[in-house]
Amino acid sequence: MIHKFYLLDKYIVLDVNSGAVLSVDKQAYDLLDYVHDGDFSGDVPESALVELGLSAEDAQEIWDELAEMKEQGMLFSAEEEVDSDISSVMGFAPVKALCLHVAHDCNLRCKYCFASTGDFGTGRKLMDVETAKKAIDFVIRRSVSRKNIEVDFFGGEPLLAMNTVKETVEYAKTFPEKNFRFTITTNGVALDDETIEYINSEMSNVVLSLDGRREINDKLRPTPNGKGSFDIIVPKFKKLVENRATDKDYYVRGTFTKRNTDFASDVLKIAELGFDQISVEPVVLEDLQNEPNSDEYATVRKYALTEADLPAIFKQYDKLAEYMAENRDFNFFHFNIDLEQGPCIIKRLRGCGAGFEYVAVTPEGDIYPCHQFVGREEYRLGNVYYNEFNSDIATEFGRLNIYTREDCRNCWARYYCSGGCSAANLAANGSIDKAYKMGCDIEKKRLECAIALKITDSEGN
Repeated sequence: MIHKFYLLDKYIVLDVNSGAVLSVDKQAYDLLDYVHDGDFSGDVPESALVELGLSAEDAQEIWDELAEMKEQGMLFSAEEEVDSDISSVMGFAPVKALCLHVAHDCNLRCKYCFASTGDFGTGRKLMDVETAKKAIDFVIRRSVSRKNIEVDFFGGEPLLAMNTVKETVEYAKTFPEKNFRFTITTNGVALDDETIEYINSEMSNVVLSLDGRREINDKLRPTPNGKGSFDIIVPKFKKLVENRATDKDYYVRGTFTKRNTDFASDVLKIAELGFDQISVEPVVLEDLQNEPNSDEYATVRKYALTEADLPAIFKQYDKLAEYMAENRDFNFFHFNIDLEQGPCIIKRLRGCGAGFEYVAVTPEGDIYPCHQFVGREEYRLGNVYYNEFNSDIATEFGRLNIYTREDCRNCWARYYCSGGCSAANLAANGSIDKAYKMGCDIEKKRLECAIALKITDSEGN
């Protein structure tokens, strides 16, 4: 299976199974349309000569070159044989990452917030230290012999529970047999010099929420008094990044909605502010068509992206790719790609590990597959206080892969997206199995841009 596309003035061919990426001329690119099931036996089809205006000699020369590429495993390569029941390949999967919801509360009221303005629809509360320690005990126990463990302090706004954050970090350090890597996600409103110093000392990664241009950010992320947050948070973010060690990660993360489908301008504005690690994500809101009179539906109608927005969205990714082909003054998260198809086949087949390798814990100690499943009682895995962990639900998530998801089996992007996001699938379709089509379309466009940029880099132009 191959996938062809034209981008950044390049004719690009991806061999799906081997991961080989080729930049070819237009004649070879067009001639590939006449190759059926990778069969180069026989002469070039007569229809190709007529429709492409090629001489028999020229066409045969190109045909033979393409056939040689197939022989070298760069075109129409065979699919790697892997047991489609990935859970049987892996067996027991240790929990290796924890999203710790230290705050179901927030000092902003983002209009598109999937977490019901920070409380996940369960009431405003902060996690106490005892619950956080129980969560650390849980992940240590469930990680078994795995040494490296990720803990993401999340909310709501986790800076509202900084005492719990600090106590949790110190408690985790009492287990020298484990190597903890901490991340915190913040909207920045409560940042001060002391907190900046602490984050830069203890957090391996920090995610800074900013939606781009002042007018966009302030419409989508107002403070409770209705004023914008841009001028409050940007100076704090700059100070944090300026004082952050080069061996520690950060990125500025935004969200685009129907209100700003020209989001490339927001990415470039964030870069103009001096930030060089940037991610801007499409909003995902739950399908509430059966509740058209609800307040939530009004929000969905106002901010949710639809398929009608896709042409505008694709143009923005093209705009970013064209800019980055000439200017590499920032890194755009969604254009990062490993053409060697790392890390391993299991990871590529089943993705992020939500629900079995990665879980979220709420302020009450309840365990869910990830932060976007919090509050969905049917997906509650257990509670850290009672040593509960629902292996049936974990197995349900563990079995998800590009073969069990029907829409993924024959998709050219399957080894890169690994089946997409279960939470987005559920929000859009009511099923973790059924692919979120618009999300797939967006992901494929980003992958094309990322591949084209890699080709541009390799060719030195």
